[in-house]
Amino acid sequence: MGRALTRLPRVVATDLDGTLLRSDGQVSDRTRQVLADLDAAGVEVVFVTARPPRWLTHLADTVGGHGRVICIGGACVLDLASGETLDTCGFDDDAVRAAVAGIRAALPHAALAFERPDGVAFDPMYPNREPALDPDLWSVPVEDTLGARGPVSKILALDPAHIPPPGILLDPPEEIRLAQEQFFTAVRAAVGEHAQLAYSGAVGLAELMPPGVDKAAALARWCARLGVDAADVWAFGDMPNDLPMLTWAGRGIAVANAHEDVLACADAVVGHHDADGVAEELATALARTLV
Repeated sequence: MGRALTRLPRVVATDLDGTLLRSDGQVSDRTRQVLADLDAAGVEVVFVTARPPRWLTHLADTVGGHGRVICIGGACVLDLASGETLDTCGFDDDAVRAAVAGIRAALPHAALAFERPDGVAFDPMYPNREPALDPDLWSVPVEDTLGARGPVSKILALDPAHIPPPGILLDPPEEIRLAQEQFFTAVRAAVGEHAQLAYSGAVGLAELMPPGVDKAAALARWCARLGVDAADVWAFGDMPNDLPMLTWAGRGIAVANAHEDVLACADAVVGHHDADGVAEELATALARTLV
């Protein structure tokens, strides 16, 4: 699939979980070396991820000389070395209130969280899967934090009745998949035009972004600053929230383990993320340019 290419892109944009990272969430030694080789060759690699900043600090030595990551699904550009937020897009507080009110009315048992570049807030009933965080982050309904902190970048919603056991992520049983789709449909209807659903593969979790905020929009702004056209960008991904980015880039590439919708739309398909598919494709491209 795809065609032989003899010229390196100027920018490589890659998703992390399920794409660049292995199943253990780590960067393999092979991938780490290829990223360093690309940086030495003048190719800028930018991570474009749904992860919040607090889940990225261990990757600071893999982002090349520029040190930047597009995170929270395109809502934030972060300098990993300094922890500084360089660019952010967020909800208007009124839109957040309307979206939350819609969810509360339609799905009263849903638990909500707000992601911001400077941290997170959880409903008291939101499951605590980050025991290192301050317990006070679960102290009040999330809407009570509006006005006291900066704009919300992402709203998370889940139904505690349909949380799968830990470890069931990319291939849930059919009954969990159906419950998830029903939940997503209800959430979409509840938030209306105030938010858009971005599915990154976290089972049972509805990730809601501000309208117009996604990985593609953030990557386009990033590349405009660099003077790089979309034609000079390769993008790698695995889940539906990567599709806008893969479609925008000159070459949109799926890993073999990608969601069926991503596989159907990709310009090319490379190896599985646990086999360093992204790194192997980039290493091959590097080798061709040296011949």
